[in-house]
Amino acid sequence: MPRLIKERSKKKGLPPGTLIHIGEKKREDVRITVIDYDEAQVHELDIKDIEQCFPFKDKPTVTWLNVEGLHKPEIIQKLGACYGLHPLSLEDILNTDQRPKIEDYKDYLYIVLKMLHNSKGSEFAVEQISLILGPNFVISFQEGIEGDAFNSVRDRIRSGKGRIRGMGADYLAYSLIDAIVDNYFIIMEKIGENIENIEDELVANPTIKTLHKIHQLKRELIFLRKAVWPSREVVDIMERRGSPLIKDTTAVYLRDIYDHTIQVIDAIEISREMLSGMLDIYLSSVSNKLNEIMKFLTIIGTIFIPLTFIVGIYGMNFEFMPEIKWRYGYFAVMALMSAIAVFMLFYFRKKKWI
Repeated sequence: MPRLIKERSKKKGLPPGTLIHIGEKKREDVRITVIDYDEAQVHELDIKDIEQCFPFKDKPTVTWLNVEGLHKPEIIQKLGACYGLHPLSLEDILNTDQRPKIEDYKDYLYIVLKMLHNSKGSEFAVEQISLILGPNFVISFQEGIEGDAFNSVRDRIRSGKGRIRGMGADYLAYSLIDAIVDNYFIIMEKIGENIENIEDELVANPTIKTLHKIHQLKRELIFLRKAVWPSREVVDIMERRGSPLIKDTTAVYLRDIYDHTIQVIDAIEISREMLSGMLDIYLSSVSNKLNEIMKFLTIIGTIFIPLTFIVGIYGMNFEFMPEIKWRYGYFAVMALMSAIAVFMLFYFRKKKWI
């Protein structure tokens, strides 16, 4: 599970705008791809040298430049110098502990979002996505976690399905944000399945592993809530603030994303309430089990109290005890003790204590 707050000690004492990568190195190399398109054609290119993407800046077509891997600040610096990005934007791109937000630099919009990936285990991975929306370009920065939710957007551009080829860069940015938000629903489906499985365990046989699963899910929901709540604000600002970079035709689609984020937030809150209730059920179940055990031990102890009393009397070693010399004394005492035990069990059953 990722950390709630990543270490920032590397930047201690450094001036604002210093380009230092904060976060984990998710891949060995830095992969840069360019998709340049309009209604008539699509040009796709893998960039080996960052300078190869500079000519796309002034083209009238829509350009999507995607950077996977943030551990080489010099590449980000060169790209920022070409596209006129503010040093604070470049600093935030390299700091992967940013809260989802949007900043308007007039010439471009800087957007930060969190993408969640299903991992092989029961947890999910968190990846920061930074988007630069310009007049005719979108630059996306990814940490490089395996598994990319943007593949569906690439397929739509290549095939020409939908409106994306006939729209501008703002619609491309909307499509990328929509892919990120749609991925939240996939995560919520997995969490919902895990909650159902835990409910079955609670009914059948709750164990300490069940408690660990509940706490793990609560922790995952905290990360999901941390990613989704600010994202709602980002989409709301994009829709309502009226940036010249976002056309009215695209603002309608942003409203749809806003509705989706509300749905995810509602699902998160419901899941959190369910997990809190399941935790109470687990604690009650454990308490009931303990009570049953204590009840059983108390009954056993209660039965043996009179038996121990009788045995104690005949173990006092006095010389003159009438039953000591009696031929059937042992059998009589054993019969008496058995009768007392049976009577007490019958009495407890009649009172519905057992």
